[in-house]
Parts: sequence; structure tokens; C-alpha cells
Amino acid sequence: MGNDGFYCPNEESTVVLAQSLAREITAPLVIGFSGDLGAGKTCFIRAMLRELGIEGPIKSPTYALVESYECDNFQLHHFDLYRLSDVDELEMMGFRDFFEEDAVLCIEWPRKVSETVCPLDVELKLHTERDGRRLRFVAYNPSAERILERLSL
Repeated sequence: MGNDGFYCPNEESTVVLAQSLAREITAPLVIGFSGDLGAGKTCFIRAMLRELGIEGPIKSPTYALVESYECDNFQLHHFDLYRLSDVDELEMMGFRDFFEEDAVLCIEWPRKVSETVCPLDVELKLHTERDGRRLRFVAYNPSAERILERLSL
């Protein structure tokens, strides 16, 4: 992966990249997903969950704020903070309790809260480009760097 990230010309290539990431993640891990509305954040996470063996409906947590899934080796908590109006909402739902050793957190719109409330290991920045998407990963620690080194499209 170069500095320009991955260009995914269609949904299928985005799914392949999401599957590749899903095969590399281990708990504990916090992944932030940033990008405009419609950039593909939820679709990416849905493809990861399918690769991790989750069957049945995978709902967007836009209104519930979080949906949790039991994977083979960890729990995955999918947060969507788009509609978050006050960081106190997170405190009331016990947000900090989700940061456990056996958990992977996928957080859409992580910059809606401070980095102290939501410390990321890796961030995926999605942008529409031409007819597809440009996906750029940023690792914030050495273990996240190792994960990203193994990604392929």
C-alpha cells in the first residue's frame, strides 16, 4: 500500500479489501472510519463482519449508536457517531466499557469526540473518487502498522 492508499473502482474491490482487513485484525483494536456520507463506511464494516462469519442482518447503528457481534475470537462493536449530539450520551451508555482486551471497535465518525475519549489504533479515511473510492489507512501504533503491511487488494 502506497501513501495514496487503495483505489477501489467498484463495490466488489472494496469488499475484497474489507475481507483482507478482517482476516488480519485481532483484539484489542480500535478502528476509526472517516469520510463523507455515502463514502462506504458502513458497507466496508458490513463486508468485514461477513468475512468474520456473521450471518443474518447487519444493521447500521445510526440510531442505536452501537451494534455488537460475537466473532470467533473477539467481540466486534460497530459504532456510528454521526447523530451524536453530546459526548455525555457516550458516557451514559458506558462507552469506555467497550474498550476491552477481547474487543474490536469499529467507529464511524470518530472525530465527533476527542481522541482521549476515542483513542484509535488505525483510521480508514474513505473518499469518493471518479466512479469508485479512495481508501487511506493511518496507523497510530506499531501493531496497527503490522496489520496494514499485510493488507492486499
